[in-house]
Amino acid sequence: MPKFLGSEDGSDPTRTLKTHTPQNLWVSLAKPADRPGDFVPPMKRSVRPLFSILLLIVFTATVSFRAFIRHAVGSGTIELDLMNVLAHTPVPAPVFNSTLLQYAAVEISEAREKQEIEQLLDGNFGSQGRYRTFASWRRFNTHDIRASSSNGLPLSLRSPQIYRHWLDFRRGLHEWARKKSLFDPEIISDLTRQVKHPIDRNNGLVRTNQRYSSCAVVGNSGILLKSDSGELIDSHEFVIRLNNARIRGFERKVGSKTNLSFVNSNILHFCTRRQGCFCHPYGVRVPILLYICQPVHILDYNLCNSSHKAPLLVTDPRFDVLCSRIVKYYSLKRFAEETGKSLEEWGAAHDGANFHYSSGMQAVMLALGVCDKVSIFGFGKSTSAKHHYHTNQKEELGIHDYEGEYAFYRDAMEKPWEIPFISGKFKFPPTKKEVAFSPIRKSEGQIV
Repeated sequence: MPKFLGSEDGSDPTRTLKTHTPQNLWVSLAKPADRPGDFVPPMKRSVRPLFSILLLIVFTATVSFRAFIRHAVGSGTIELDLMNVLAHTPVPAPVFNSTLLQYAAVEISEAREKQEIEQLLDGNFGSQGRYRTFASWRRFNTHDIRASSSNGLPLSLRSPQIYRHWLDFRRGLHEWARKKSLFDPEIISDLTRQVKHPIDRNNGLVRTNQRYSSCAVVGNSGILLKSDSGELIDSHEFVIRLNNARIRGFERKVGSKTNLSFVNSNILHFCTRRQGCFCHPYGVRVPILLYICQPVHILDYNLCNSSHKAPLLVTDPRFDVLCSRIVKYYSLKRFAEETGKSLEEWGAAHDGANFHYSSGMQAVMLALGVCDKVSIFGFGKSTSAKHHYHTNQKEELGIHDYEGEYAFYRDAMEKPWEIPFISGKFKFPPTKKEVAFSPIRKSEGQIV
């Protein structure tokens, strides 16, 4: 049975304080001229000099809380370190569009997925034409996997060798479905316990709630080939890579260090076809965290978990729901602003029933939950770069809204308090874009 990954508080995100030096700090005082014979009434003492002195004191106190600017070695970027007192400066209360929130909370594929889960729990795999998971189970028995009993249950499942996996699959699927029906805006605060603790235990470290000091999330965009970011990436305490992207031969561009392999369950499904369920391009000791794309892939998890020496973890379905709502909110907002059409038409434009966040988006969300500082590499695209640095893929998947996701990344870096659905008690870590993060250049046809 898969171990699904489930608060610490703090709130105000880091802000940048801008101060402007006044041109004339002191108020100019005019002295009246005394002419002979003029009656000069007694003058009241002016309060303006005192006010000016107070203003100077306030100004001096303000600039004393300045930000120290330093160049990150080799990064080509500037990082602002604000004093702790500024980190707790209250931010404006965000105002979210209630209509967008309502639409983003609706899961278009919910009815279809619920039906699929019920069929799988009943052992009916015959009607799941796109699910061919049992084809990878040939090595467990020599029966024809297409043969089935009267209720559609593949006869191969009757083999004692895998019947235990079948029972674990049913229990795991039932628990996964139960949690996926829940929404928890504070689930991101529990990621340290769910993800970091098992990894620390595997590495022989004492489990603490202290987050990683710095994390690099390495995307797979071809823009990584435009700069030598490998050394900078490897300098982070914790490096997260996506979907088993190849690094051999690209070390100077993307680094060689990997602390966590983050994959979607389609990747693991392909791994089940290999001897020993091999899915370790970064080494057998590197932990793997996957999110479930299709319910039947929980069967793949059950099969592979026993053969993995490092932790094989599954994201908490409530975390999946949170990511889904956030991305859909940004996608709906962009659709309304750019097209002026009704939100009812969004589904047709984005294949609503199959719409999904990307692996990269959820990896960034993970880093926000377990890291004190987050650096993002290889997110974005350019007409002069390949879609993925390690493949010849030309086009992106239509089920993702990358532009909407990039809007989320910008908010995470500049104004995280405007990210919807996350509990106001969660404290966002400083997040920055690195050299390999492509900026907006609409004239070049980039999507960021």
